[in-house]
Amino acid sequence: MELDDKVCYCFHVSMRKLVNFTRQTKPVKASQLSECFGAGTGCGWCVPFLKRIHENVTEEKGDVESTFGMTAGEYARRRKVFRGEGDDGSGEGKGNEKDSEKKQ
Repeated sequence: MELDDKVCYCFHVSMRKLVNFTRQTKPVKASQLSECFGAGTGCGWCVPFLKRIHENVTEEKGDVESTFGMTAGEYARRRKVFRGEGDDGSGEGKGNEKDSEKKQ
């Protein structure tokens, strides 16, 4: 992923914003990244990635872009699956319970 790619889709927070926030405020816990435009307080998908960013920046591990191990497109696709909005590989999107009841 690139620095300008979104990490938190709920609140449109980019990796660059999160990295800069972490460098400037030096949060003690990864959960404090929620103070950066609400990141991690929506659907919860990005929370593990916020932890990775926090660890990478606070421990000065270097290239933060490589911490995700996937492209921005793959990240977005996996989020859709997580939220039940996209293809989980079975050929059917995950609908909510009400949608499933309508099909029966």
